[in-house]
Order: sequence, then structure tokens, then C-alpha cells
Amino acid sequence: MTAARTSPLAERPQLGLRERKKIKTRRAIRAATYELIGSQGYEATTIEQIAGRAEVSPSTVFRYFPTKEDIVLTDEYDSVLEEQLRARPADEPWLVSLRYVLRNAIGLSSAEEPEVTRLRGRLMLEVPAVRSRMIESLSETGRLLSRVIAERTGRDAADLEVRVYAMSLIGGLSEVTVYWAQNDFKDDLTDLVDRTLHVFEHGLPALASS
Repeated sequence: MTAARTSPLAERPQLGLRERKKIKTRRAIRAATYELIGSQGYEATTIEQIAGRAEVSPSTVFRYFPTKEDIVLTDEYDSVLEEQLRARPADEPWLVSLRYVLRNAIGLSSAEEPEVTRLRGRLMLEVPAVRSRMIESLSETGRLLSRVIAERTGRDAADLEVRVYAMSLIGGLSEVTVYWAQNDFKDDLTDLVDRTLHVFEHGLPALASS
């Protein structure tokens, strides 16, 4: 596993020094967690060990991440996703905007930490506690998407239709990670996302006739 690195997200000029330090601390905790899990497994890794490796106190770890599962699942891309979606042209079809932003996010994540991306996928697949927490955490990302979808469509983010659509997207995209891990990461992740969004655009493809 690689050591903690400075993320381009932490270097964005609009962020203050305090926020950049917070991002670097989160990344140090995450990097320590992945290093320990990679060497000794998920269950054997403790918060105390993570804190020691990241050179912070256990209370600092808990301040940033309520549970060990949150360390595995949390990254700093949600806020960037929302920001970039809002920056897309207002008249651009919604799924075109989403495809563009997701491609950028996948490219950034894969370039920065490809080994971590795969380890996260394996943990989501193999560790029930991580998979359970992932399902819980999806609601927050769903609310994020609901806000952006509501703005683009002139609807209320609390509308049932908006919430169903947003959570359907989130569920589909989370299943991409599971599918990718189940197939030993052989597929290109961007292609899998494109296939997923194609289903939302055109429905379930018909079976080829024999």
C-alpha cells in the first residue's frame, strides 16, 4: 500500500488552510487503515493501531470517522461530485452530465490510488459490516443527488419521484462496485458505469435472439 499523499482536492485554492489540513488528516487516517488492512486483514485492524500509524489520537480518528467501516467507505469526492454536477450546462441532459462527472471522478480516484480502489471493492464484497454500512451511507449520497436533480428539473428534492430516481441511480452505481469486485476487477470501471447509465436511459436490453 502507498503512504498518504496530498490530494488535488486538498490543494484547491478556494479551500482555507484549516479545511486543507482536515482533508490531509482524513487521508492520513484512511491511508493508515488501508496499509494495516492490507498487511493483517480487516478484523485484526483496530482503531488504536490506525491512530498510531496515522500519528493521531484515537479520539481524532473517531472525530473524523464514527466507525472503522466509515474509514473504508468515506472519501472526499461527494462534495466534488455535487460541485461538478452543478457546474454542468443547465440544458444538458441529466444523464449526460452524470456520465461526464462520474468519468472524471473514476479517473481521478483510479489515478491517485488504484490499489485502494480495488481493496475497497473487495472489502465491500467480503466484509458484511462494510457492506451493511455502505448501504446505510448511500442515503446521504442519495440526498446529494436529490438536491442536484431537483435543481435541474425544477422539482422539490423531497418529492417521492426525485428521491426514488436518485436512490435508484445510487443503488445501480453501488452494484457496479460489487460486480467489479466479483469479477476480479477485470472490467474497465468506466465501461461498467456507462453500461449502468445506459440501463437508466434505455431500460433493460432485450436478450439476443438465438
